[in-house]
Amino acid sequence: MLVAVERADVPLNLPVLLSAVAIAAAIGFVLVLVVGDWYLRAIGRVDHTKLCVGILALLVVLSYVFAGTIGIVVFFVSAIVGFIPVRFGANRVHLMGVLIAPIALFYYGL
Repeated sequence: MLVAVERADVPLNLPVLLSAVAIAAAIGFVLVLVVGDWYLRAIGRVDHTKLCVGILALLVVLSYVFAGTIGIVVFFVSAIVGFIPVRFGANRVHLMGVLIAPIALFYYGL
């Protein structure tokens, strides 16, 4: 998020940023009250198997569009790695180190 704000050349004016967060939170709160019950009823009628297969297909297509064949290979390898903690009864949160360490090293130029 910080990288996105930095690249967007958003002025780091704390009152403006906090008011934007407060406005977004208020709009989200109102939307949950207005649309929440309808959304829950609509989602309850969806076949979750078809939804999961559709999302998986979309992710494969996006992997190919953004990174080609190597993107699909990386996607499937990462999916397999994501199933390893489940197999051993561990939490997946420990896999975040795979992302955090390279991002930190790249960001700090190491």
